[in-house]
Amino acid sequence: MKLLVLFVFVSVFVSETTAQQNLEEDVYWWRYNGTDCPYDDISQGCKGLSVEECEKLCLKTSGCGGFNTHGWIKKSDCGDNLATQLSVDLYLLKSTPQPPPPPPPPPSVNWPPVWPLPKQHSNGTTTIAVDANTFNFNGPTSKDLSNAFARYMSLIFAHKQKSKPSIAISSVEVSVSNLTTPLQWGVSEEYTLNIPSDGSPITISADTVYGAYHALETLSQLITFDFDTQGYFIPGAPWKIDDAPRFSHREVLIDSSRHFLPVQVVQDLISTFPYSKINTVHWHLVDEQSFPFMSPTYPKLAKYGAWTSGERYTVNDVADVIEYARQRGVRVYVEIDTPGHAGCWCNGHPEICPSPTCTMPLNPATEDTFNLLSGLFKDLTGGARGQGLFYDNMMHLGGDEVNTKCWTETPSVAKWMQEHNFTADQTYEYFVNRTQAIAHSYGRDVIGWEEIWDHFGTTLDKSTIIHQWLSGSKAAQEAANAGYRVLYSSSDTWYFPHLGVTWQDMYNTDPCKNLTDAVCKSNIIGGGGEMWGETVDTSDLQQTIWPRLAAIGERLWSPKNGTLEAYAAQSRFDNFRCLLNKRGVIAAPSNNAQARSSPPQPGACLQ
Repeated sequence: MKLLVLFVFVSVFVSETTAQQNLEEDVYWWRYNGTDCPYDDISQGCKGLSVEECEKLCLKTSGCGGFNTHGWIKKSDCGDNLATQLSVDLYLLKSTPQPPPPPPPPPSVNWPPVWPLPKQHSNGTTTIAVDANTFNFNGPTSKDLSNAFARYMSLIFAHKQKSKPSIAISSVEVSVSNLTTPLQWGVSEEYTLNIPSDGSPITISADTVYGAYHALETLSQLITFDFDTQGYFIPGAPWKIDDAPRFSHREVLIDSSRHFLPVQVVQDLISTFPYSKINTVHWHLVDEQSFPFMSPTYPKLAKYGAWTSGERYTVNDVADVIEYARQRGVRVYVEIDTPGHAGCWCNGHPEICPSPTCTMPLNPATEDTFNLLSGLFKDLTGGARGQGLFYDNMMHLGGDEVNTKCWTETPSVAKWMQEHNFTADQTYEYFVNRTQAIAHSYGRDVIGWEEIWDHFGTTLDKSTIIHQWLSGSKAAQEAANAGYRVLYSSSDTWYFPHLGVTWQDMYNTDPCKNLTDAVCKSNIIGGGGEMWGETVDTSDLQQTIWPRLAAIGERLWSPKNGTLEAYAAQSRFDNFRCLLNKRGVIAAPSNNAQARSSPPQPGACLQ
């Protein structure tokens, strides 16, 4: 009997040892330098361990697909979500050997020296001088165009010219087909720019002033100052540029609730957007933390909801911002996030909240809520399409992160839900539909965060624009394939507060991934970068956004086939960051591992 037991023990031991050997024989570790899958963490179980120790630990951990050099054990689907993270390397578990690395890409060059890349361009080899002392713009009579000409004269000719060149360009002839086209989504922004090589006038033609503004920006980047001769020139003449955006909506969200942003700060930021052909401000005007807008109809909202009495916007303040943006071809549309994200509203109007201790989502069981929303929306929109303070035809109503627990646990609301035979989700749908109806009655196309799609899908009004933001979400694909218009702002790559996200990550993100060209063209109307304000105020706003915004700007403006990989754009991106700094934009170093951090050492603006 003893011999039998010993035999069984030895057999089991040999079997387990053989299995372990077989397992290790089938295991290969692929190394990805400067790469991570940041949202696929299991635990930080191998922090402080060697690579070999982490390999052994991963093999013993259920669901492990790899680990990174910061000690994080990764999920098995990590390989589907790779992103550039310069400060960390990633090891993934594979069943085959890692192939040899591809040959290095060709060196990046700063050509054409324009950001974002134009749709089509051709050029020659002549360097033509530009006479700064006699240079002028000639165009149709338009106050907006005249103001634009003056702005670009200051931007282009920042230095004094030493002497008059013998053969030089000295004028720009500008033609615009329609000077009075209102600034709304979908307006023509295309232009043609011709720069001869013999000193004859530059010509610009555009359908609208907004296209002409973009042409001026492109021209301003081509005119260069030579510090040795102290004169201006354009390289590579003659130039012919035919340009138009890939997507009509290219936004930056600004958040004036988490931290108040003074009017001058907002205007200074807007003045930088045309440099990368960003054309829209998504103004997240209010949220649960503060309500800075002084509504004429409901003044208590700001009186008791602002951070301080001095951190508020008058109607004239908002109008000044919108007009300032319009003069630069930048739309401004407003977001009023409901029914969640509205806790501070209760300070001035407790009647619209479920209870003093449970303030949001807003109370769906009383008409006071919808009467207030109707009055507030009318203050913002003027009650008619294309009219009012925010005359843009789009309006964002949020609808995200709605926790219905406050409704189900407040007796009066729970009773109302029971009387209407509503579940919590049906109450949420009721609220969304009622607020959308108010906005529609005022002529607005409603945008909502993707949760309303996740909950209600194709029951939503077909005019609803779905704003995708959740990492790993398929809402953009699903909604676009179902015929809905979509905005793309995925939080894993296009949220500026995520300081570890590099410009390369942003650049390599395509809103139309996994969509046909036809669906992309018809239903993905654009997107943008979102500057949420929890850790941002006047002190660090610009350097958190810039220069990374340029990557989003080129992705949304330039043709897909010309902007496939970030490495090819590296030199142009670095030079564009220098241009931003020269223009006074507080743009952080291009290749920071952490955005908005200071330069790591002495060096040129190209670092």
